Amino acid sequence: MFDILLVEDSPGDIRLTQEALKEVNVNHILHVVTDGEEALKYLFREEPYTHASLPDIIMLDLNLPKINGKEVLARIKEFPELKRIPVIVLSTSNAETDIMKMYDLHANCYITKPVDFASYIEVIASIEKFWLNIVRLPTRL
Repeated sequence: MFDILLVEDSPGDIRLTQEALKEVNVNHILHVVTDGEEALKYLFREEPYTHASLPDIIMLDLNLPKINGKEVLARIKEFPELKRIPVIVLSTSNAETDIMKMYDLHANCYITKPVDFASYIEVIASIEKFWLNIVRLPTRL
């Protein structure tokens, strides 16, 4: 069973991700937060997430309200307990500056969100195959 933290503000993209994960039969628990501030509260186990377990992977949108994805990623990578969690950036942005910045902040990968459901399923299936089946992830604390 894999814990996935989805940090996404778009209800449509949340629903697409939920459906795509069901479609590829990932044995998972999906936790969803809708802004950067909430993501940091979740990861640092602040109210109302004091009993949250750390995720195995984080799927992070770039353009988030309150605290953007760049700031969230920078904070994650500052802390030893969090920096080993793979962060998969999923964004509509194709801008080279965004891609470079996220890799500079140590994102584990950057994926441009597909626009149609079939392609989105393919992306989620690729994430599932690589990050949850091929890669050996560090043991959660």
